[in-house]
Amino acid sequence: MSTESLNLHLDDRSRGLIFDYKTLMITLSLVTIGLMSIYSSTATETSAQLFNKQLISTGIGLSIMLVVAFLPKKVIKLSSFIIYGLSVVLLAAVLIVGKAVYGTKGWLVVSGLSIQPAEMAKLGLIMIVASWLSKPKTDITNIKDFIIGSLLLLMPLGLIVMQPDIGSASVLGIIFLGILFWSGFNLLFIFMVVSIPIIIVASLNGEIVFAVVASLLSLISLFIRSRIWAKLTVIGIFVVAGFAAPIVYDNLEPHQKSRIDTFIDPSSNPLGSGYNVIQSQTAVGSGGVWGKGYLKGTQTQLRYVPMQWTDFIFSVPTEEFGLVGGVVVILLHVLLIYRCLRLAIQSTDPFYSIIAFSIGAMFFYHILINIGMAIGVMPVMGIPLPFMSYGGTNMILNLFLIGLLINIYRDKEKV
Repeated sequence: MSTESLNLHLDDRSRGLIFDYKTLMITLSLVTIGLMSIYSSTATETSAQLFNKQLISTGIGLSIMLVVAFLPKKVIKLSSFIIYGLSVVLLAAVLIVGKAVYGTKGWLVVSGLSIQPAEMAKLGLIMIVASWLSKPKTDITNIKDFIIGSLLLLMPLGLIVMQPDIGSASVLGIIFLGILFWSGFNLLFIFMVVSIPIIIVASLNGEIVFAVVASLLSLISLFIRSRIWAKLTVIGIFVVAGFAAPIVYDNLEPHQKSRIDTFIDPSSNPLGSGYNVIQSQTAVGSGGVWGKGYLKGTQTQLRYVPMQWTDFIFSVPTEEFGLVGGVVVILLHVLLIYRCLRLAIQSTDPFYSIIAFSIGAMFFYHILINIGMAIGVMPVMGIPLPFMSYGGTNMILNLFLIGLLINIYRDKEKV
């Protein structure tokens, strides 16, 4: 073997060792804190086996993560069609033979294992839209391509709304908005879509709150680069949404009004729909700066927060490890989102760049809503905290996404 051939061979071997250890360490730290929190919140319950199930799901997820991290790009692009298609089929199947939990028919039970197709739909949407937009001559600002991309969103979105699972549906919407933003879509349109829910909530809090919020958002819209008629249209939509929201609210069913009332003011029904939120707030606040110690949180160990290993998992580390524990959890998630954005910026492949940014957008939304639920500033929507909330399908999905991020890092470093 010549010296030149040997150098090329050694270079290929060294490239095979490329690995994003920073992202891996952040992920493993979150997984560890999550397992500790789940164990603490279920150790003395009849549901103690939940920890073992989560441990098994984590092991499966880590194995899948390592496989995905080293898959060739062609295989990943091909799998995007398979994953998306399979997720749509499963979403349709769950409406027919699915298992209902807390009023949502969103789980398929296969050989004793529960699978949530909505989680797979998040992955499928990210990959299929990224694959579509990375094709030559495809431009999301083109009306035809925008319609095709929207149809890719609406197919799983509609099936999820039928379950109904508004939380997962909203995640798909955020993923798509993130992709639109990163692909250069009209910023004013994206701002309008994001602002409308804020306008609606503000209008339900009273005329003064609505006036202040609507004025602020309208002012911001004026500074976004766009035609003046488009800006005035957006402001008009804000006004219409604000006045229409109370009318729609008055015509809702009592249980639907109750959920909204709990979000606006959890104390309005402290023994009913607001109970979980109030108890979670108590747990978060009672931890102080340093916390009460692992397995010593009174709210956690006495089970004052029902199902705290899922929606309200953030209340566990904050009670047991205090403000410091909460900051560590938030900081680790922020670092993970930073890694996503860094990879999205540095990647030279549009397919990988879109995937990295949309993963970051999804994680950000999950973190914002879940932690917001735990402290009572966001509606209870059943959105898990990445790598921490109990849920096998969600854990496997998140670790699959980490595998994609590591793969993107390896591809970037090989250039």
